[in-house]
Amino acid sequence: MATCKTPKDVLALIASEKVQVVDLRFMDFPGLWQHFSVPAHEIEEATFEQGLGFDGSSIRGWQAINESDMIVKPVPESAFIDPFTVHKTLVMICNICDPVTGEDYTRDPRNIARKAVNYLKSTGIADVAYFGPEAEFFIFDDIRFDQNVHEGYYHIDSIEGRWNSGRVENPNLGYKPRYKEGYFPVPPTDSLQDIRSEMMLTMIQIGMDLECQHHEVATGGQAEIDMRFAPLVEMADNLLKYKYVVKNVARKHNKTVTFMPKPLFGDNGSGMHVHFSLWKGNKNLFAGDGYAGLSETALYAIGGLLKHAPALLAFTCPTTNSYKRLVPGFEAPVNLAYSQRNRSAAVRIPMYSTAPKAKRLEFRCPDPSCNPYLAFSAMLMAALDGIQKKMHPGEPLDKDIYDLPPEEAKLVPQTPGSLREALNALRADHEFLLKGDVFTQDVIDTWINYKMTNEVIALDLRPHPWEFALYYDI
Repeated sequence: MATCKTPKDVLALIASEKVQVVDLRFMDFPGLWQHFSVPAHEIEEATFEQGLGFDGSSIRGWQAINESDMIVKPVPESAFIDPFTVHKTLVMICNICDPVTGEDYTRDPRNIARKAVNYLKSTGIADVAYFGPEAEFFIFDDIRFDQNVHEGYYHIDSIEGRWNSGRVENPNLGYKPRYKEGYFPVPPTDSLQDIRSEMMLTMIQIGMDLECQHHEVATGGQAEIDMRFAPLVEMADNLLKYKYVVKNVARKHNKTVTFMPKPLFGDNGSGMHVHFSLWKGNKNLFAGDGYAGLSETALYAIGGLLKHAPALLAFTCPTTNSYKRLVPGFEAPVNLAYSQRNRSAAVRIPMYSTAPKAKRLEFRCPDPSCNPYLAFSAMLMAALDGIQKKMHPGEPLDKDIYDLPPEEAKLVPQTPGSLREALNALRADHEFLLKGDVFTQDVIDTWINYKMTNEVIALDLRPHPWEFALYYDI
């Protein structure tokens, strides 16, 4: 598919592909893609400057009902032909603007990401921030859940689930990955090879740059598809395309995908390790002759990430379920330290390649439930704060954390134990996010209030099934 750069390119693509419908997409505040569609003839060159109006009052975390009108302005570079619709449809990602002032809307996550990039350039430290997320997910065959006054439950099923090794399937062929052993046997144990390949090839079809796909550690259909790194805003856009393609290919095969961090008890959760580097011109600023081939700039960036990590997690691990994955004593990266080998450290320096251009940091705490515009922006702002204030991260943690004596282990700080703790950390530590007006105080306050009210407190109010096992006979 031809790459669009201007409104004229988009109009030419609409004509050449005989597009009938244009789908306009944007991100709500918590992190779900939203959309509405118009007939293709409604799109003109002026549309890209003037935008199209819609009601923003029903979008989560956005406008009040008395100031509901908003404007979407399509981004030509984001255009792609939807591979799933019956009628030929062109998709464009949009920026959100106020219809009265014409200014970019401060609660639009994509606007926050664009401001983060502009702030980076204004500092003179670097020209571009590259991000490479490794999003994991589960492909299930059935999911049922509900909670009301007298019951609360969920039920997950997968043809691959080890729990089905004894089920009557007429015939049950076995080949179900053992718990924590899904990484990565060949078919027939890996039953999802063709579906993952279809997901990968569909993403390539719509213009994305993919590197590999594979089964992940957990039983029950855990998977990972890796994208090639890209600049911040482009990568956040790509992650939304990624989720859209993965979910719709699965649905085509009568399967369902979740990016919940911890849907299965007793097996690995789904993380999203994020690779990150800063470049100026053609130079990778993170490459040097220090520890693990890092520069002093990279070490200061690590210092910023580790110092602000408790607050960062309010954006990078933004669900109550996120903290079912981030539990001490397992492989999850709960230790606020850095290392070139230790996968339980929050920041790892990948050693796959020693070439300077490949040098990067891997922030291992995030998970794929996050809003990528906000998560990547917060990471960038924390790293920049570390660079500006020359926050050295101290000594690396290259020892096996599980073999450390208790008195030494307790000196290693850890990630928050719950979303409530992360939100409280954000409330106490967010000045670094306000620089350059990237995150406004209104955005911080709205995020904390929304998450506390709609997720933390909402979960607090509901009995948990395991509580009945623990306490019913008291």
